[in-house]
Amino acid sequence: MNTLLRSECIQCLAGKQLNKIPENAAEEQKLAFLQRMCGILSDAPKETCAPVIVRDIDRVRKELFGEVSDYSREKSYYNQLMLEKAEGIREQIHSADDPLRKALQFSLVGNYIDFSAVKNVEESYLEKLLEEVEQNSVTGEAYESLKQDLSRSRNLLFLTDNAGEGVLDKLFLEVIRERYPQLRVKVLVKGQAVSNDVTMEDAREIGLPEVAEVYDNGNGIAGTWLPELSGQAKAIWEEAEVIIAKGQANYETLRLSGDNIYFIFLCKCRLFCENFQVPPFTGMLVHE
Repeated sequence: MNTLLRSECIQCLAGKQLNKIPENAAEEQKLAFLQRMCGILSDAPKETCAPVIVRDIDRVRKELFGEVSDYSREKSYYNQLMLEKAEGIREQIHSADDPLRKALQFSLVGNYIDFSAVKNVEESYLEKLLEEVEQNSVTGEAYESLKQDLSRSRNLLFLTDNAGEGVLDKLFLEVIRERYPQLRVKVLVKGQAVSNDVTMEDAREIGLPEVAEVYDNGNGIAGTWLPELSGQAKAIWEEAEVIIAKGQANYETLRLSGDNIYFIFLCKCRLFCENFQVPPFTGMLVHE
């Protein structure tokens, strides 16, 4: 199906938005929100995608209820948690037969720390995924193609996803820079707060500017929505020869762009699991 918008995504996001209605809100506010949300859903063109619709509905919710989800505490907690684990993981990466592959596997595991797609992010389950990192099989044509593209390119663009996860992305970028020193590495983070996604504040907290040039994309849409990138972000996008995009939202927003993109994510919802025919939380490296 060559459209970004899927019926399953509309059902999913509508259900999540309904659960966000404050219980103590006035009846007229609830009705107004539901009517306007239904209007946004019915008017959404097939060329748009779920993250853009969520952004538009969130604006209505903030207007009517005066509240938005604040994940600042969770973001800082997982940033610090993963920073504490970073040195031990770095040692595992560099002792591996293929450090690039191992770093990519850990980067995949970090995609679990997603407060919008995972109903209950559990530290114990994150530990399990880290211990079983080898189960994320990173082999085959996409991995070989990634290595070839990295070896012959000059400009790499990395698109971040979630806080906490960004620490493992930093370790992945360390290995990329060591193995491919000719690369100029740039990273795009969110320009505005959206769920627990990495912003410039998070990037600085985890030391991401130590391994790459970091810029914000100028908006607060999950994933990377090309029509609303800032002028600076668009210029960075256009000069990139190879792009690595983390998370399901980046796949949702970019999968039909036609650019040289390597998508890295865990399958965290039923639609993704069905599309790729894998169990939940399976790591994927997909080359478009």
